Amino acid sequence: MKGTFIPLMFLGLMLVVSCKKDTTVPSQTFQLSSVKIGSVTLDLAAGAANTGIPLDQAIVVTFSDALDVNTVPQSFLLLKGNDTIPVNYSYVNSTTVSAKPLNVLTGLSTYEMVISNKLKSTSGAAFNGASILFTTVPPTMKVDSFSVGGKNLLTSSRVTDVDRNFSCYIHFDHALDESTLTSSSILLSHIGYPVTVNWVVSNDKQSLTLTSPQPLVHFDKHTVTLTNQIQGTDGATFTTLSKDFYTAIDPTPKFPVISDDELLTLVQQQTFRYFYDYAYPACGMARERNTSGNVVTTGGSGFGIMALIVGMERGFITRQQGLDRLGLIISFLENADRFHGVWPHWMDGNTGGIIHFNPNDGGDPVETSYMMMGLLTMRQYLNPGDPDESILINRINTLWQSVELDWYTNGQNTLYWNWSEVLGFQFPFGGYNETLITYLLAAASSTHSVDAAVYHNGWAHNGYIVNGNSYYGFVLPMGEPYGGPLFFEQYTYLGFNPTNLKDQYGNYWEQCANHTLINRAYCVDNPKNWVGYSEQCWGLTASDNQSGYSAHSPTNDLGVITPTAALSSFPYTPVESMEALKFFYYTIGDKIWGDQGFVDAFNVTAGWWDKEYIAIDQGPIIGMIENYRTGLLWNLFMSCPEVTDAMNKLGFSN
Repeated sequence: MKGTFIPLMFLGLMLVVSCKKDTTVPSQTFQLSSVKIGSVTLDLAAGAANTGIPLDQAIVVTFSDALDVNTVPQSFLLLKGNDTIPVNYSYVNSTTVSAKPLNVLTGLSTYEMVISNKLKSTSGAAFNGASILFTTVPPTMKVDSFSVGGKNLLTSSRVTDVDRNFSCYIHFDHALDESTLTSSSILLSHIGYPVTVNWVVSNDKQSLTLTSPQPLVHFDKHTVTLTNQIQGTDGATFTTLSKDFYTAIDPTPKFPVISDDELLTLVQQQTFRYFYDYAYPACGMARERNTSGNVVTTGGSGFGIMALIVGMERGFITRQQGLDRLGLIISFLENADRFHGVWPHWMDGNTGGIIHFNPNDGGDPVETSYMMMGLLTMRQYLNPGDPDESILINRINTLWQSVELDWYTNGQNTLYWNWSEVLGFQFPFGGYNETLITYLLAAASSTHSVDAAVYHNGWAHNGYIVNGNSYYGFVLPMGEPYGGPLFFEQYTYLGFNPTNLKDQYGNYWEQCANHTLINRAYCVDNPKNWVGYSEQCWGLTASDNQSGYSAHSPTNDLGVITPTAALSSFPYTPVESMEALKFFYYTIGDKIWGDQGFVDAFNVTAGWWDKEYIAIDQGPIIGMIENYRTGLLWNLFMSCPEVTDAMNKLGFSN
């Protein structure tokens, strides 16, 4: 039931109640039971301090008896000083009136609600009258205009390509108390680090213009923060507000421009340092990552052995230095923990003992296959006519012939990713992914070979790996939608040449090239609007990220670009990979180029730039660039007679 507008008393910031009622209540009177404004129930005791009352809520008044509605309009009055505040009232039920001020109350103001003795109940009982004081909360101050470099920050979209000459305009809906504007209430930061900021207040004290004395860091996340220390001249309070923006790219080359060929050599040579200069000294193996201490990696060291070949061939080290390092690695492998000839994922670089990748894990045939691909490629590089190199060849063959990949079938037509005495066989695996080389070498072994059925059932899932769909205009022969992370097309193919390679399931060159082009096209499309993705800045694969590690792909896109994804794709996308390389090196090399090549990954949106390098990401950069340039590693590995036999056995042609 709706009433007409009548003056009534409402909300505020500080409520002070004083009830002017006769303490003796005759039997023919009724009483005020409660007054509630928003979620605040007023204290009706004489002298009670009712403060912090909201500005935009109804005043709900409840009595002990049903009201005579004809007496209500003339009995309620809301006052602010001598001013009557218009209200709209309605009935919640027979005993309760809701009085809603027509306008939002003024902040930090005292109001009085007067209920006169003209109010009657339906039974005819009288009301002695009451007067209640309350004080409202302070007014709230808001930003109604906020821009940086002329771009609106009051938007849900990411604000990018902001001029590095910082200029920020902020307008408030209240005049500012300048004494509250300090270096702790107005902040500018770059990925968490403070940046010097200056400000000027407008004549009406409602606007700020912020500037910085130096250009901001390019292509990075910055944040403007206005804290709740800021107040208005009328006591208005402010809720802390932070807004992110991203600066424009500085296109100036960060290093001297050199020829494309020189740049490729530089990248290979610098990345080679990870495997040679920063290998674990006691064993020559590659650390899992540059911060891993004594934890060395089996698969990453296999990639490192292939990098040794490139290093010797290109003169980064002498042949003797490479052979000495190879001998050190082989000696370590001969004495390290093995599980039916298969090395674990990680080992202690001092003792060769297993360091568990997962609790109670044991032999890892996938990591071992990367190691053996490296060793077999090196075997083909060595000169059997040289006595010292012949010895190394024989030692490699002994290791190779002792790898019992057939054990890891558990008598089934599939391979298992792990075996240990504690857990037995775990994780049957297959394609399409990075494990093709494992199945190839299992078929290639002259001492522990598996049947072709293991490949067709385990790797190919009897044809289930076939895709055939088109993404961004590129047909993907095999694998998951959009192809998955790009390392699927890099680890195996460091040695196994996909050029013209086919079997009954697909064309492997088309697979590698189109998967890469799909990955790049997805980054250019950038459906999640991550900052930085472009035709030059692309590549999703397994790598570090701001929260840990993940296998990034179009279906697991976390905003992370990993340089190895584009750089290890040179054989498939030479033009696009060169564009990426030049961007990574010349344009943002000040952020991601280090003494061991490119850092593992970065996420511009998160303001995160990795500081670490990982073996399984650095290795493919060296090897795949070399395969693009000369085909060296492909030619060596494909010259293995065992590989030829395995290809024939499994139905490959090239």
